[in-house]
Amino acid sequence: MDLRDILVKIKNNETDLDAAESLIRGMGYVAVSDIAKIDACRSHRTGIMEAILAEGKEPEDVVKIAQVHVAACNRVLITRLNEVNVKLLEDAFKPEELEWGRHKKTVVVHNGTPAPKTGGVVAIISAGTADITVAEEARIVASEMGCETIAIYDVGVAGFHRLVGEMLKLQAHKPDSIVVAAGREGTLPTVVSGLVDVPVIGVPVSTGYGAGAKGEAALLSMLQSCSVLAVVNIDAGFVAGAFAARIANNIARARGGKTKEAQA
Repeated sequence: MDLRDILVKIKNNETDLDAAESLIRGMGYVAVSDIAKIDACRSHRTGIMEAILAEGKEPEDVVKIAQVHVAACNRVLITRLNEVNVKLLEDAFKPEELEWGRHKKTVVVHNGTPAPKTGGVVAIISAGTADITVAEEARIVASEMGCETIAIYDVGVAGFHRLVGEMLKLQAHKPDSIVVAAGREGTLPTVVSGLVDVPVIGVPVSTGYGAGAKGEAALLSMLQSCSVLAVVNIDAGFVAGAFAARIANNIARARGGKTKEAQA
C-alpha cells in the first residue's frame, strides 16, 4: 500500500485518522529482522526505487529482503547476482515472479503487479558484447522506473559502421536520454553525444586488459570527452539507468506523460 492508497481510504471513509497515521508512519521503512531496513517510500520521495545489491550480502539474506520488499512494494530489483543467489531465488519464488536480465546478473521479483509506465524513453547502447551485463542493469532500472527502453548492443567504434546502421532505429524511437556503456578506451559515448541532441550518460565498463585495465582508461577517456556528456562510476549501470530515467520521466511529465511519437 502506498501513500495514495491511504489517502483514498481516508477520502472514502474506509479508515479512521488513527489507523491512517499508523500506516503512514510505518511507511518510513520496513525492518527485515536485524539485517536490513527497506526504504519503502524512496520511489515516492526521489523518483528512484530502492534496489537490493546482492554483492556482499549473504545469499539467504538477499532472499529474505526480497520477500519483505515485494510484500511492501510489489516489485523489487536485485543486482549483481551470483550463481548461489540465482539458485536460492528460483527456489523461493515462482518462475512467473522472476524477470531475469541477460546472464541472470539482474532480476526483478514481483507479485504480478506491473511496472509503471511514464511515457519516458531511454536508449541503452553498448560498445561491445562484453559490456552488455552493465548495459542490461541500466536498461532494467530504466524500465522499472516506467520508461520504454531501446537496446542497441555491440556497436563500438572498432566497427563504426555498425552504429551508423543503428542510428535510424535510434531516431525512430526518439529517446529522451541515452546510456552508453563502453570498456577498453571508452570512446563510444563521446561519438554518440556528438551525433544526438539528447543527454548522454557514459558508463565506463571494467572490460579490457593491460594499461588502463578494469575500466580506468574508459573512465578517464569519458571524463576528458570533447562532447558534452555525464559520466558515472565504473560499472555503475544502476546509477546510469536511474539518472537517464529521471531525465526521461521529467521530460515525459512536461509533455503530459506521452512519448515523443505519441505527441507528434
